[in-house]
Amino acid sequence: MELADQIILFVIALIANLFSAFSGGGAGLIQLPVLIFLGLPFAIALATHKVASVALGIGATVRHLREGGLERRFVLLLLLAGLPGVLVGASLILRVEDRLAEIALGALTISLGVYSVLKPRLGLELEARHRDTRGHVAGGLGLFLIGVLNGSLTSGTGLFVTLWLIGWFGLDYRRAVALTLVLVGVFWNGAGALTLGLLGTIHWAWLPALILGSLIGGYLGAHLSIVKGNRWIKRVYEIITILVGLQLILKG
Repeated sequence: MELADQIILFVIALIANLFSAFSGGGAGLIQLPVLIFLGLPFAIALATHKVASVALGIGATVRHLREGGLERRFVLLLLLAGLPGVLVGASLILRVEDRLAEIALGALTISLGVYSVLKPRLGLELEARHRDTRGHVAGGLGLFLIGVLNGSLTSGTGLFVTLWLIGWFGLDYRRAVALTLVLVGVFWNGAGALTLGLLGTIHWAWLPALILGSLIGGYLGAHLSIVKGNRWIKRVYEIITILVGLQLILKG
């Protein structure tokens, strides 16, 4: 691959992952279509994107761990409930091609942004709820289903985790985004990348530029989310969800 192409991949990864780390998801909105446009088949592009997305999580983790605030109960819940769903979804995607599901997911993703817009106070302050056993079980089931989507579909599922943590457990945007980036970015995407790598093919030659852009973008996006606070994160989240939804509906 030419140096110019590597620079293009780096810039694309930097921009995509900066916005993703700021809003809690959506890197695939920009990054995955570019990989396909540059000539990768869908399954190879998806596996390569998943590997690069782990670097996003690592970059964001470095910044968020300096701030603290990752509650142990949610860390365990995202791992125990979400990872099995990711493995199931990643195993299915290489055999299932369902355009209708992507359109439905796109419409649902847009609805997340619209819902946040219609709820001006949503996620601006911590309002703890559903913290009993029944609430954790129901919350875990929701995370498992989102994990299936994360493993099998291209982009935007981190946005679902962010809003689920806010809507069900009452987290504010900053805490929810931090958990999403650390747990989904590193562990969910790592499990998905491993599964897709074992069952499919990863385009290794493109990964250095993608990983470097993702690491830097993840760190800078996490820094911006911490500095700007919940109101800015909420606005960027709403924009990203609507754009991701439109991309899912209109692509192809």
